[in-house]
Amino acid sequence: MKAIEDGRVRPEGIELTFLNYRVEETFFRQLRFQEFDVSELSLSSYILTLNQERPPFIAIPVFPSRFFRHQSMYVNKDAGILKPEDLRGKRIGIPEYQMTAAVWQRGILEEHFGVPISSVQFFVGAIEYSEHARISKISHSLPQDVKVIAINQGQNLSEMLANGEIDAIFSASRPSSFDTSPNVGLLFPNFKQVEANYYKQTGIFPIMHVVALKRTVYEANPWIAKTLTKAFAQSLEMAYEPLQERSALRYMLPWLEDHVKETQELMGDMKWWKDGFTENRHVIEKFLDYHFQQGLSKRKFNPEEIFAPNALETFVL
Repeated sequence: MKAIEDGRVRPEGIELTFLNYRVEETFFRQLRFQEFDVSELSLSSYILTLNQERPPFIAIPVFPSRFFRHQSMYVNKDAGILKPEDLRGKRIGIPEYQMTAAVWQRGILEEHFGVPISSVQFFVGAIEYSEHARISKISHSLPQDVKVIAINQGQNLSEMLANGEIDAIFSASRPSSFDTSPNVGLLFPNFKQVEANYYKQTGIFPIMHVVALKRTVYEANPWIAKTLTKAFAQSLEMAYEPLQERSALRYMLPWLEDHVKETQELMGDMKWWKDGFTENRHVIEKFLDYHFQQGLSKRKFNPEEIFAPNALETFVL
C-alpha cells in the first residue's frame, strides 16, 4: 500500500485520499456506517455482508493482509493440551466468532486435525482488559450445535487463559499473558515448520483482508474496480524492491536477504505475495467452504461471485 499512500502510484482518473487508520477502526467505521468509498475489510466480515438482500460492498482481488495462523493459537500449559487433537472438549477464547483468523483456525483444526467446532466451547470478548464490552462489528448467525458464550464485563481472555478459566485462545493478536505468565504457551511451538508443511500440502497462504468498494460508488462508476486493481498491483510490485536492496538494509532485520531466499524456496516463486483472482482462487474457495460450514454464510458462495466482474479478467494486447 505504501506507494499508493505516498503518491508514487496514482490510480488513473481518481483523486485518492489515503487515510491510514488501524484496521480495527477502519473495519468498525466501514461496516457500521459505510464512511469510505473504498477500504480494507476483514474477509469474513465482507462475506457476511453478502448475506444481506442488498449487499453494501463489492470486493476487488487485492489482499492487503495474509497470515499463517497456526502461530496464533495459545494454550494454558496445565490444560492437558499436548497436541491439537487434545482441544476436543476444551474452552477456547476468541475475540469474535466471525473474525477471519478464527475462521481459518477452526477450519484448519477440523480439516487437518479432526477437531470439530461442535466439540469445543467458545468464549468471546476482549483479549485485554477494557472498560467497554467487545461487540461484533457485524451481526451473524451460529450453527445450532456450536456453543458460544460472551464473557462478562470486566473479564478479558488473556487473564482467563493464564488463570485456567479457559484452555486456549485463537486470535490475531498475541495475548499479553503469553509474555507475562509461565502458564501460557503455543499450541504449535514449532509453528514455522508446521506452517511450511501446511503450505507445501495445500498451496494456501491464508488471506485475512480484502479491498472492497462501496457498491453504490461502484455501480455509478464501474470502471474504478479495474483501475484500482491495476494501481494496487503496481504498488505491490514496488513493495518488492526494498526487499532486494543490497547496499543498505531497508528493514531492521539483519538477515533480510536470507529470509527472502528461504521464503522463495518454500513458496516456489520470486514473488510470493500475490494479488489477483486466478492465483488465489483456491485460497478463496477454501475460505468460503469454511465460512459456510461454520454457519456464517447463508449459502456457499462461489469465488467468482464475490468480486467485481471487471476486476477478474486481464486485458491482453
